[in-house]
Amino acid sequence: MFAVKSPRITSRRSTLKLGVAAACSVALPFSLWNAGKAAAQEASQASSDGEEPAVGTQEQPFTFDTLSAAMEKRAAEAYVAPDATLPDVVANLSYDQHRAIRFRPEQALWRAEPGEFHLQAFYPGWVFKDTTRIFIGNDGIYRQHVFDASDFEYRPPLDPSAFQSLKVDGVAGFRIHAPLQRPDYFDELVTFLGASYFRALGAGSRYGLSARGLAINTATSETEEFPRFSAFYIDQPRPSDGAIRIMAELHSPSLAGAYLFVITPGQTTTIETTCRLYPRTDITRLGIAPLTSMYFFGENDHADHEDFRPEVHDSDGLYIIRATGEEIWRPLKNPQTLALSYIQESSPKAFGLLQRDRNFLNYQDTEARYDLRPSLLIETIGDWGNGTVELVEIPTDSEVNDNIVAFWVPETKAAAGQPMEFSYRMRWGLGTQDPTLMARVSGTYVGVGGNAADAKDNPSSRRFAINFTGGTIHNLPDDAKIDPQIDVPSNARLLDSSVSRLPDGGWRLSLEIEREDSQPVELRVKLSMLQRIVSETWLYQWTSTT
Repeated sequence: MFAVKSPRITSRRSTLKLGVAAACSVALPFSLWNAGKAAAQEASQASSDGEEPAVGTQEQPFTFDTLSAAMEKRAAEAYVAPDATLPDVVANLSYDQHRAIRFRPEQALWRAEPGEFHLQAFYPGWVFKDTTRIFIGNDGIYRQHVFDASDFEYRPPLDPSAFQSLKVDGVAGFRIHAPLQRPDYFDELVTFLGASYFRALGAGSRYGLSARGLAINTATSETEEFPRFSAFYIDQPRPSDGAIRIMAELHSPSLAGAYLFVITPGQTTTIETTCRLYPRTDITRLGIAPLTSMYFFGENDHADHEDFRPEVHDSDGLYIIRATGEEIWRPLKNPQTLALSYIQESSPKAFGLLQRDRNFLNYQDTEARYDLRPSLLIETIGDWGNGTVELVEIPTDSEVNDNIVAFWVPETKAAAGQPMEFSYRMRWGLGTQDPTLMARVSGTYVGVGGNAADAKDNPSSRRFAINFTGGTIHNLPDDAKIDPQIDVPSNARLLDSSVSRLPDGGWRLSLEIEREDSQPVELRVKLSMLQRIVSETWLYQWTSTT
């Protein structure tokens, strides 16, 4: 949950989105965005173990292996929910009141010291009933840092005197600042706030999609769990450090876990991540490296939105690099009913939610600046084995709702007492893809098939226009022969296809497809030339309501 907006996001619309990104409803396990009382209840229930953090005042070096062993031991014990009791004046804060409490920048950790990183904390309250503890380490020795009431500013309509004598053992979360744009100004780099949610920025980008430590039973018939980072162990950065190292405890009723993050700021900010998971119980669906984003409408599904803006989304597609090197692009949609896509893979090289369209003219939003929302690519480290990249698309009628989720589901089920470990590299920024010789999908357009006048008579027909740009085919002559490879499932048939030149040097593949039943139609196309693949693969799920 992100309740405090970035200084570079000025609209209330964007602020509301930050505040409800992780708020979840117990009654609707598929939903990631219900606010209000349900959000507060879920935030309280999806909490950490009630025991003390793994390290306190001990004077021996504390390592990631030490933390992992402590979490494995914790997982062998019964889960105990924490005491989420807060003083009434804190527990009853409204959204606007909570936003009025700001950390004083001059109180940031390490501000008075030379170096590349500062740390600020978030005050508890509103939906943030459970707190997390922050331990600062030097040479492997970690001690809890307790923030004082004077570290925060209490703006109107709050009465500052009501908070000055309060002692809160933990905070709602924290953020790290670093000089991304210029050496004399510390930009927000990464924020950990709410359950296991966190977000990061590369140079020039604005907060958009989020990551989570773990997803448990998302889009299943069971109640979704929201594991929570209950304690962080942060190495105090030295002046010469170009990265900051953070360990974290993760707890939920079903498991305990140990996380290690090494965060390196840059044009593309990277977060090297290792998670060690210790299930207490068997878990129906375990989502590794989950990503959460927003897709309201875009070029392929904007007809029903009366909005001056052509597109509104934080991400416009799911991107996968298979073990074979094949690149896959799956445009996102805002469906009328819950849509689930399962893409089976064997140790994929990468997957992520990207914002490819960087043209401001395609958004026309001077406040939200969706053209500057970061992409997030997960690069796998080691052999992840067989599994599925799962994409969840939830209907939404507002851009404040995060309605897109993507994660990796290992084929090996999480079983009680069976440890699991995954390592991956997260890449956050405006450009997260490496250069390629393959043409990439730059646009997907969907409309009625045949003549517009016949649309009512043939609602089962659709026309698709897929634009490919870049790669080795960019500068080919207009009469070059490019062959489409089109896979249409048995419940649909291809009526027409053609490849034509685009004015900007790209190529367009046009398809007309007719469906033969009400089941989803899974389409798959790519371009070839001289029997060689010259483009990434375009995937699309056409449902009876889209």
